[in-house]
Amino acid sequence: MATAKECISKGQKFAQNTQPYTVLIEGNIGSGKTTFLNYFQKYKNEVTLITEPVEKWRNVNGVNLLDKMYKDPKKWAMPFQSYVTLTLLQAHTAATDKKLKILERSIYSARYCFVENMYRNGSLEPGMYNTLQEWFKFIDEAIHVQADLIIYLRTSPEVAYERIRERARSEESCVPLKYLQELHELHEDWLIHHRRPQHCKVLVMDADLKLEDIISEYQRSETSIFDAISRGHEHKPEAVLVSPSKCYRSRP
Repeated sequence: MATAKECISKGQKFAQNTQPYTVLIEGNIGSGKTTFLNYFQKYKNEVTLITEPVEKWRNVNGVNLLDKMYKDPKKWAMPFQSYVTLTLLQAHTAATDKKLKILERSIYSARYCFVENMYRNGSLEPGMYNTLQEWFKFIDEAIHVQADLIIYLRTSPEVAYERIRERARSEESCVPLKYLQELHELHEDWLIHHRRPQHCKVLVMDADLKLEDIISEYQRSETSIFDAISRGHEHKPEAVLVSPSKCYRSRP
């Protein structure tokens, strides 16, 4: 694969034309993204599944950046988000010979939701925020990030909060409901109200449902994904596609 510098000199982006149909699974903390990916394990011979690289964030040569970020965001938000961007970009550009790639989160949610929230709540100083924005600008201009469909697991902050308490991940023990409410609003601004750039079409799922009820939603998304692949890649952003189980209003 050519380097980013070589690609730019040829008027191309790094990793361009190397990725299959790519689905990004987005949603708040505790929305059930990993559970959703596990549903597609039955296609492991056909699908590349890449979970959010939490274990990398927990162990950067012995340093738990995730824990440090939650405990002292003023000091650690910047290095943590820098590393998040790196690990997500590695996932976006990872080589695969499968016809489908499903990623848990993306550099887009890192930028539009998490970095934005850290800036708004004061965890990122303007200089830190602007530096991260310059990184995102370079990525957008120089590196191809394949995105054909976003599946938004839409969860109320209250449900997400209860799920976080139940799974009891040590780093998340200090996460308040207010933080989840802020992230929820930013996801809504991006994926429902279109106040951020739309890179591809979006399928919205009601992720507040109990596990035994949400399987039908998984099946619906499964059909949408494989139907889209059979029709070929569709790169033009479209209106939000709303899961029939809950009638949210979306912009036409």
